[in-house]
This record gives sequence, structure tokens and C-alpha cells, in this order.
Amino acid sequence: MPPLVQVEKLTKEYSAVRALDQVTLSIDAGEWIAIMGPSGSGKTTLINILGGLDKPSSGSAVVDGTDVATLDERSLTSYRAEKIGFVFQQFHLVPYLTALENVMLAQYFHSMTDESGAREALRRVGLADRVTHLPAQLSGGEQQRVAIARALINHPRLILADEPTGNLDEANEQLVVNLLRELHAEGHTILVVTHDPSIGRLAGRRVELAHGRLAQITVFSAEDEERFDHLLERIWIANEEGSKALIEPSHTLGLLDPAVMLRKMAELQLVELSDSAVILTARGEGRARGVIRRHRLAERLFRDTFAMADPEMDSQACRFEHIISPELDEKICTFLGHPKTCPHGNPIPPGPCCPA
Repeated sequence: MPPLVQVEKLTKEYSAVRALDQVTLSIDAGEWIAIMGPSGSGKTTLINILGGLDKPSSGSAVVDGTDVATLDERSLTSYRAEKIGFVFQQFHLVPYLTALENVMLAQYFHSMTDESGAREALRRVGLADRVTHLPAQLSGGEQQRVAIARALINHPRLILADEPTGNLDEANEQLVVNLLRELHAEGHTILVVTHDPSIGRLAGRRVELAHGRLAQITVFSAEDEERFDHLLERIWIANEEGSKALIEPSHTLGLLDPAVMLRKMAELQLVELSDSAVILTARGEGRARGVIRRHRLAERLFRDTFAMADPEMDSQACRFEHIISPELDEKICTFLGHPKTCPHGNPIPPGPCCPA
């Protein structure tokens, strides 16, 4: 089967700024891809081109056999209605239409309306009792679920989600993430732009952009990624203690073949293997620094705010270090007054929010 999406040497320029620079990428039907990278790296530009909201300066973007760059405005409207489901951070609901009417609006652009189908789409996202509510009468999470129902109503070949949880609280974020997981399990192809590592880890592949270029494609499970983090954390602590990080089974969380995991990390340029020692690369050091910071901030939060004692404090911190986003990291740090150490006296690496 040919890929559902085939991008070849895709370039987009805005005046003197090159938002995308010769990006080549293929996506198979049924994949869940996370597009990650810093602000300005070209993430949104890429999905806007795939969604027919923007045109490339050069190169091609073929979706389900259609080269989006060759379509005129009328053809683009049909393409978006028939092949693409959009989920945006800002929801983009029409304020004077009810939830039901917002979903049916997508059907209208597909030259059909089916109220029963729209009601079923809202029921599926848990909003059967909100069909007559206007967007202003819905919470942020409910508005996003209306947007997901709207994205699904025409059975699109590709779902494009741009920071779909960016404006949601933790509870609603989890609801939206669960919906995305259900859709993927049913065979939908999902392309999500996100800065949140915890969401990125749910994807089958993570595509990292930097300065408009494809920096890295990662194909590891969420469990693998957590093991990487734990190993990086151990290596960081060994460096703090002035000892070598040795390749020992005790360092690999019970893996049957610890060397395999370390070789994977070496392929990702997170570590260098030297005799029996493991050395952090600059990339690995940056990731380890983030893991250590999140873990020790979480320990401080649990001890100071919730009076949690060991070993529960450490157990909870181990969970938090994998799910805290950069924004939440800074909020916790600010709330705690930018602590210098964890409850055990170990230093907390400073973040961008910390005073110099």
C-alpha cells in the first residue's frame, strides 16, 4: 500500500523567512504521528499545508493520492471537506451556532446534512446532553470535544490536530487524549502537533523539526521512552556523585538485555558508550537535566505542599517526571519560590523561570 501522506522536499517561505526547508516525510494509513519541536520550527506550517490551508513554495505534499499544492481554491474546499478533519487549539466554533449546528456545518461543506449523524458524533464524545448549547455555554474541554465531533463527522482520511490540549485543564486534557487514543485504535490516521512530551510519547512516531528542517524521527514506545529517562537520570546522578555510570542490570529497571536499551540510546545520540562507562552527550545531558529537574521539583511539591513522606513521595515523583509539561514545570517552580534543592538536599537544575 502506498503511504497515505507523502511529502517530498517541501519548502515554505514567508518573505525572508523559510518556515519549512526541504522536508521529506511519509505517513502510512493508521499511524499516529507527533510533530514536535520548538516554537518557530515549522510544525503548524507543515500541517497547514497538508490540510490545504496554505500552499508550499516548492516541493509536493500528496495526501491520499492528491497533490495539495496543485489544487485551486474550489478544489481545496472539496479536499478539506472530504479528506481532512481539523482540531485546533482555539476550537474555532461559530459562536452563534449550537454544538449540533457546529457539527452539521462541516456536513454542509460536504454537500450533505444528517442531524442524526451529528447527534451520534456528539454522543460519542460525551456531549449528548449539550447538543443545544452555544459555545459560550460550554467549558473549554466541551468545546474541544465539539471540535473533535466536527472533525470526525465526514469520516476523514487524515485527522490534523494542532496543540489540541493547549487550552485545557488537566481533566479535560485527559478526556481529549483518551478520545485520540480511541480514534487511533479504530484505525484513524492522526497527526498531532504538540510540545507536551507526555502526548508525544503516545504516538507511534515522533517527528522533530528544528528551523524548518527535519531533525529526527523517533520510533520508540512510551515504555521505552520512560526507560530512557530513568537511565539518563541514573547517569546524571552518577556524575553528581563523581562516579562512573556503569552498564549494569541494576541500572536498567530489570531489563533482560540492558545493553540493547543503551545501544538504542546511543543511536538517538543521548549517550556515548566507552568501555564499561556510559557518557551523556550534549543532547542526553539536556534531556537528563529536564528529567532530574521535574523529578526533584515534584518531590519538593509533594513534601512541602502535601506533607508526603518517603517512599510515596519518590514513587509519585517518578510518575510526574514523565508527564509534567514545560509550562507546568515553570508554574510549579514559581509556586514553590524557585527552590534550589529537593527534600533530600540534591540540587534542582534551574529553569528559564528561575531568577539569575
